[in-house]
Formats: sequence, C-alpha cells, structure tokens
Amino acid sequence: MSLSIVDVLEKKGPMTDIDLLKQLRSDLGDVSFRELNRELMKLELGGMLRVSRLTKGKRQVELTGKNR
Repeated sequence: MSLSIVDVLEKKGPMTDIDLLKQLRSDLGDVSFRELNRELMKLELGGMLRVSRLTKGKRQVELTGKNR
C-alpha cells in the first residue's frame, strides 16, 4: 500500500488525506482510514512524505523532495 500512496502522490501532487483515501479505495478496493494512517505514519517517519494539518479533521499529504 505504501507504494500505491507514493504513486498517487507522484501523479496527482499534494492532496488531502480524504481525497487520498478515496483514490486508494478506487485503486485497491477496501482500505480503512486506520490502515491509511498507519502507512502515512511509516512513510512520514521514513522521510518520504509530509503530513500537515489544514483544518480540524483535514490533513494535507505531500511528498518530500528526498525521494524524487
């Protein structure tokens, strides 16, 4: 799933976590918000992407320049 997240962000650029979840569900099928959060945490700790808070309940997900 991590590869799918990176692939979507490379193609579409920065997006909200909700939009990313919708895209992953259309590509992979049944993906829970909990699974997405777990993968985002792993990728953020690995320096692959950055997650920042936009408003309450909405986050911006973007790739860092390190993996390009």
